[in-house]
Amino acid sequence: MSRLDDEWPSHRPAVFGAAYRITGSVADADDITQDVWLRAAARPSLDDVRDLRAWLITVAARRACDVLGSARARRVDYVGPWLPEPLLTGPDAAEPVLMDETAGTAMLLVMEELAPPERVAFVLRQAFDVPYEQIADVLGRTPAACRQLASRARRRIAAAPPRRPAPPGERAKVLAAFRSAYERRDEAALLELLDPDATYTTDGGGRVFAARKIIIGAGRVAGTLLRVGARGGMRLVPAEVNGRTELLVHGRGGLVAVDTLDVADGRVTAYRRVLNPDKLPSPR
Repeated sequence: MSRLDDEWPSHRPAVFGAAYRITGSVADADDITQDVWLRAAARPSLDDVRDLRAWLITVAARRACDVLGSARARRVDYVGPWLPEPLLTGPDAAEPVLMDETAGTAMLLVMEELAPPERVAFVLRQAFDVPYEQIADVLGRTPAACRQLASRARRRIAAAPPRRPAPPGERAKVLAAFRSAYERRDEAALLELLDPDATYTTDGGGRVFAARKIIIGAGRVAGTLLRVGARGGMRLVPAEVNGRTELLVHGRGGLVAVDTLDVADGRVTAYRRVLNPDKLPSPR
């Protein structure tokens, strides 16, 4: 058995994880992971690679940086708001990935505001502790410049969230109460659980009906959720998505959306719904 055959199963989640964090797309991350394996398999030998994991991750990052540039160009014509592709990460998930806060939906959205080199430098350093010398090889810059890129990205990310997210226990209680209120169609209870300035973002990608602008305000968010839910007979099912408990939306025809929520101070501050069928999890 070759070194690649022997070590690839243990390194594959990190390769996929790096590609997913940089692109925000499961499909792109899958393609990049396959490309990395093919490139590694095509080498006459990997004996000169001291740290195979780091080498594979940097190969993935270089390819992901290219993909990110073209993906951003495509998003210019995207219909309505764009949201990262949700990734099921529970015990039964088909795609294992190293999960931390850098893979959460809110973080992926913040990273969308970074320039591609900043995003790559941040992901490689923050999530995978890749040395700046290797990041420099990926980006074609000096280690000092890459250090500055990562530092600038950290500052921008730290400044982005308006509040600290709720700890897991508090978040679980809010989600349970929200599901209960939703299933009872209790608008008053939903209003109590929504921040007054809560936002509701839907990503249909032009494939299905979805709001093309962000809805703002607890009353408008609650009313919209209940109207849409009543029409489609929707129910909310907890599931681990991007490393934390979120909600799968099931309708009469099965899975119709994935909802991700931000919770702070005991209330939902942001509610996001991915409806685009191209982004919904499917058996893999």
